[in-house]
Amino acid sequence: MVDTLTPAQRSERMSRIRSTNTKPEVALRKALHRLGLRFRLHGTRLPGKPDIVLPKYRTAIFVHGCFWHRHEGCKVATTPKSNTAFWIEKFDRNVARDAAAVVELQAAGWKVLIAWECDLRSPEKAAVKALEFYEEVSAAYVSRQ
Repeated sequence: MVDTLTPAQRSERMSRIRSTNTKPEVALRKALHRLGLRFRLHGTRLPGKPDIVLPKYRTAIFVHGCFWHRHEGCKVATTPKSNTAFWIEKFDRNVARDAAAVVELQAAGWKVLIAWECDLRSPEKAAVKALEFYEEVSAAYVSRQ
């Protein structure tokens, strides 16, 4: 399939893709807050800059977009038909960078949780995922005490 946009149009469209405060991230944050969890945003001092940091529970949460971070089995994680070699290399770098951040955080004693964009499509789905995370971190916290 040929790209129907000019390079300038494609560049403008790609520049609108945000890396922080995305809809899935905000939905998860609202759901976590409703459960009483307090957090910090975009942990710039931590490897990989987690989207949500729960310092009390030493937990870092990444909210990954299915397309950019290659969610296995997800219909959104497709590879563009044009310039395929570039995209495959880019996706491989993203996945490798994600894995390195997880390993580094775990080595420093942090629990790492991943939330996928497709699991946060609606407020109801975000609430279910938040509850799942809440149960996971609170159980780990109690066992550490």
